[in-house]
Amino acid sequence: MTTPPLKILITGGAGFIGSAVVRYLIQRTSASVLNVDKLTYAGNVLNLQEVAHSPRYGFLQADIANGAALAEAFAGFQPTHVLHLAAESHVDRSIDGAADFIHTNIVGTYQLLEAARQYWRQLPQARAEAFRFVHVSTDEVYGELPLDSPQAFTETTPYAPQNPYSASKASADHLVRAWHHTYGLPTIISNCANNYGPYQYPEKLIPLVILNALAGKPLPVYGNGEQVRDWLHVNDHASALYTLLLKGQVGDTYNIGAHNERKNIDVVKRICALLDELQPQPTPYARLITFVEDRPGHDKRYAIDASKISRELDWRPQYSFATGLRETVKWYTENRHWCEVVG
Repeated sequence: MTTPPLKILITGGAGFIGSAVVRYLIQRTSASVLNVDKLTYAGNVLNLQEVAHSPRYGFLQADIANGAALAEAFAGFQPTHVLHLAAESHVDRSIDGAADFIHTNIVGTYQLLEAARQYWRQLPQARAEAFRFVHVSTDEVYGELPLDSPQAFTETTPYAPQNPYSASKASADHLVRAWHHTYGLPTIISNCANNYGPYQYPEKLIPLVILNALAGKPLPVYGNGEQVRDWLHVNDHASALYTLLLKGQVGDTYNIGAHNERKNIDVVKRICALLDELQPQPTPYARLITFVEDRPGHDKRYAIDASKISRELDWRPQYSFATGLRETVKWYTENRHWCEVVG
C-alpha cells in the first residue's frame, strides 16, 4: 500500500525560515502545503514567488492567535502534519516592546495547539497515529555559554532565557511539551542555531551588514563584537525540518546546527572581504565598521551540539559557512529590488 503524499499546514511560511521550508517542500517533495501567515513586517509573499503558482501550494492570511480561523484551516485542508514556525523573533524588538512576542509566540502557540488537538482527536486511528506537530524553536531558550568553553547546548541543557524574545519561545516550548504529555498530541520540538541565507529580513546581522555596506552606511557592531553565534544555512534548516516530519520521535527534542561558531566581528569582516571581491569600491568596506553601545542583556555565546539528529535521524548540513556566506552575499547584491521592497 502506498503512503499518500503529506499535507503540511505550515505557520509563518512567508517569513525567512518559513518561506525556505515552503520552497523546499514544493520544489523537492510531493507534499501539499497550506501556508498560514499573518503577513507582519517580516513576512512577504515575494519570498514565495518561485512556488506561488504550484497547485500544491495554498495560502491563508490569518493570525495564529485567531482560534476560529485556525479551526477552519484544519477542517478545510485536513493536514497530515503541522509545522509551526510563526513567531516574532528579533531580540531588539522584544526589548523595545514585548507585547507582540507574548501575543504571537505564547498565545498564538496555545491557539494552534488547541486547534491541532481538536482536529487530531477526531481523526480515524491510522491518520491520528501518523499525525505530527513539529514546533520550531531556538537555541536562545538555553541562555548563554561562556566565551572560552568547549560546551555546547544539548537537548538536555536546562532552559535559562534572558530576554523577552527567548522567554516567549521558552514558554511556547513548555506549552508544546505539556500538550504532548497531558493530551497525547504527537509533538516534536526543534531548537536551531542562528539562520542565514537569502530572503532574510534586513534587520538581522548578515543582511543588515551587506545592505549598509552597499549603501555606504556604518556597519553597527554591538560592544566589541566578541559575541559568538553558531550559524546554520536556512536551506539546511529546511531539510532538517523535513527530516523531523518524516522520522522524528514523538515527544522528543532535536537541536539543529552546523557547527559554525563565529565571532560577530569576524562575520562582519568576512562580509566586507566578500564585498571587496564581488562589489569592489575605491576603499575597503571594513572602514565602515562602527562599534556601538551593547544592547541590554546581550548573550555572550551560543553553540549547538547537533550530534543527536545526525546520529539518530542521519541528517547532516550540506553548507559550509564559507560557501553559504559567499552565496548569501552574492544573493543580496543581485536582488536589490527585493531588499528595497521589503525593507
